Amino acid sequence: MCGIVGFTGENQAAPILLDGLSKLEYRGYDSAGIAVRDGEKETEVIKAKGRLKVLAEKTNGGASVPGTCGIGHTRWATHGEPSENNAHPHISDDGNVVAVHNGIIENYQELKDKLTRKGYTFYSATDTEVAVKLVDYYYKKYEGTPVDAINHALIRIRGSYALAIMFRDYPEEIYVARKDSPMILGVENGESYIASDVPAILKYTRNVYYIGNLEMARVRKGEITFYNLDGEEIQKEMKTIEWDAEAAEKAGFEHFMMKEIHEQPKAVSDTLNSVLKNGAFDLSEVGLSDEDMEKISQIYIVACGSAYHVGMVAQYVIEDLAKIPVRVELASEFRYRKPLLDKNGLVIVVSQSGETADSLAALREAKEKGIRTLGIVNVVGSSIAREADNVFYTLAGPEISVATTKAYSTQLIASYVLAIQLAKVKGQIDEEQYSAYVDELKTLPEKIKKIIEDKERIQWFAAKQANAKDIFFVGRGIDYAICMEGSLKMKEISYIHSEAYAAGELKHGTISLIEDGTLVIGVLTQSELYEKTISNMVECKSRGAYLMGLTTYGNYNIEDTVNFATYIPKTDEHFATSLAVIPLQLMGYYVSVAKGLDVDKPRNLAKSVTVE
Repeated sequence: MCGIVGFTGENQAAPILLDGLSKLEYRGYDSAGIAVRDGEKETEVIKAKGRLKVLAEKTNGGASVPGTCGIGHTRWATHGEPSENNAHPHISDDGNVVAVHNGIIENYQELKDKLTRKGYTFYSATDTEVAVKLVDYYYKKYEGTPVDAINHALIRIRGSYALAIMFRDYPEEIYVARKDSPMILGVENGESYIASDVPAILKYTRNVYYIGNLEMARVRKGEITFYNLDGEEIQKEMKTIEWDAEAAEKAGFEHFMMKEIHEQPKAVSDTLNSVLKNGAFDLSEVGLSDEDMEKISQIYIVACGSAYHVGMVAQYVIEDLAKIPVRVELASEFRYRKPLLDKNGLVIVVSQSGETADSLAALREAKEKGIRTLGIVNVVGSSIAREADNVFYTLAGPEISVATTKAYSTQLIASYVLAIQLAKVKGQIDEEQYSAYVDELKTLPEKIKKIIEDKERIQWFAAKQANAKDIFFVGRGIDYAICMEGSLKMKEISYIHSEAYAAGELKHGTISLIEDGTLVIGVLTQSELYEKTISNMVECKSRGAYLMGLTTYGNYNIEDTVNFATYIPKTDEHFATSLAVIPLQLMGYYVSVAKGLDVDKPRNLAKSVTVE
């Protein structure tokens, strides 16, 4: 949420800043701005309301803004409406300090009142302007270095932040600080880069540093120095990003979402093969031995959004295969209800970015209680990856579209692997069953590919639903968990109201919402529950619903009931989600396209929610 870039080097900064911001627009897109320093001249700040293209047009693609040091920002509004005034960068009263910020400053009003008494005036409704002027205040009060000023300011700030700051007295330098909001720093050929996410700088460098929580850095041309909050210099190890720049480009697809849907077979295969050796799972790199697994008495899966839906699927699969009790918790609720955790339990935190604020807070809560933690994350070096006791990396590569597809699919694979390995360790399945499950997982990439290749039928049907007002997804068991993800995909990118319901709950109130023509999508991949769900769908049909059925090849009698049927290849029913979710992703995508919406950047949403 909100994208930050920074550059200092020999090249013109503005085009690099705009290019980086274009790779981060999925993080925020209601306004944007850059601040560029041209040697000893005053910093030039240019801002624009709306999409990044407005700023690009205003600056002639950056060509009209001279200078080799600068910072940029694309905003997702928290404090203050989207406007040019509220857009970042923000600047102190006399132009001494300029900064961009990702995060939320919780005590900004208290700090603002203090600064007002000290003679500062405010032109925006943002918390960021308060941070800028607080840094300026301490810089002048103590006449120290930027590191001293930032240190004094951050001690007084409550909340989360990733800050990139420029000072008038230091024309070719940028200072950064981080608490609970993501930031990476890169160096290449005597130039330095700052970004809140990897895609922004992949084009320029793969040599990066991950700045830690409550740390600061001075960024100069090709040189970065790190400090703790006491201002003491600390050492950091450089890391290499394995993703290549092409992975963050559209590669000829109209939207990133469709590209990422097509990348799912490879992402699933890569994630599976990362832990598969000689026909068995080897979790040594994850850090979970068989002895560790034997001790697990209870599992708590904590996540938000689509990752929470992965947890819902994992609950069914782990409990059925491994016979271990599983609770699935919304990360935003987990710590507030003061959970009672088994000391031999395992808390699994699922997050694509590894920076999700609520999930990170839940992880820290579990660690404080002394419970073992496992992160399932996609971004190497992210906060959850660094702080969890163990980490299972999903190999989805960069995911740019706000609506997740391939990250969700790889998280499912990680969950299946854990379920199968736990079942084996706990003695719930024998070697023959174990091998059969492993072999079946290996067939999933090809089956996913087959579904994607048959996408035209979904496209045809979805185009007819562009004017729908309500869509309901119904299913039982694992199918209900699939429905939750299908419904989210539909609502977040098409803006059509959609809900997922456990099919057996329809008569407990929900069926009153069914009107003539209301689309009801039934998911039927679980053979034991097939007839019951069909009965629920017939009840909807008798009240005027228009039915779509999603089931496995062979269940062709469903066409006697539904108006439109789509099929997925047969697989072990524990793993049906990996196949059934693909038509639902395509459905959401094609409805959005039919409505002429911005698929990759839906309104009011950001890719990773790094503030509460």
